[in-house]
Amino acid sequence: MADKCDLCLLGLIILSSLLTGISGMKDHVFISSGENVRLSCNNALSDCKSKTTWTYNRFRHPAAVALIELGIKNKDTEKHERLSLESDCSLNIKKVTEEDYGLYRCRQFVNGQKPGPDVFLHVLHVSVSPTSSSSSSSSSSSQTEISPGRSVTLSCQLYSYTGFSCDYWVSSEGVELLWVNQAGVDLKTDSRYQILSSSDQYHCIITLTTTLLNEDNNREWRCRLTHRNQLKTSVRYTVKYSEAQTLRRHQAELQQQLLHKVHDHIQEKLKSV
Repeated sequence: MADKCDLCLLGLIILSSLLTGISGMKDHVFISSGENVRLSCNNALSDCKSKTTWTYNRFRHPAAVALIELGIKNKDTEKHERLSLESDCSLNIKKVTEEDYGLYRCRQFVNGQKPGPDVFLHVLHVSVSPTSSSSSSSSSSSQTEISPGRSVTLSCQLYSYTGFSCDYWVSSEGVELLWVNQAGVDLKTDSRYQILSSSDQYHCIITLTTTLLNEDNNREWRCRLTHRNQLKTSVRYTVKYSEAQTLRRHQAELQQQLLHKVHDHIQEKLKSV
């Protein structure tokens, strides 16, 4: 019985160490797509560049990809043009995409290997349905030209590497995704929005569905990611109607006003007869 208890205790210790190593937020970075990110190597060398290697792993793809090898960028990677190595050997990634999520490792080679931190990069990204050829995005905000009266669905997804389920992130780590308006009010409190939370394999997803109104032109919605009630990152989404759509809307409104005036004028004439 004692042997079994010892084995159980050892198993709990190993499991606890694994969870601490993966879920501890110290080396976890949350970023929104379109933004720039800096991953620290915790360098302590005066001249580190020629001794530093950064590698990248994606979940279910065990083979590491070398991004920086002893200070030299690997030009065979798709993202090499967006990478740069700082003087303190931090790795910069410009205009992060949802494909950049994963595990980044810094290693320095001085009299043998000096391990650096393992950095888990998690990316928050919003997509829209229906899509529009005129949509654009910049610095964690996106716009699309669509018309009032149409239903639109915004899907906000957290791309996460660790292999834990979305339920784990929510229940154990206190990670939460919210759709809010410009004032920061949770849109779940507004009946015109349908908010649905779900998960896709290991990714957390929250969708917002609504029918666009005339007054939604230039309206901004935000998908926020909080960890233990602290805001980590957010994505802004702005609806923008095209000038042609705005002109047609104004023409329709003027036409309605004119019809009302004509109707009132006729009624007044009929009363005077």
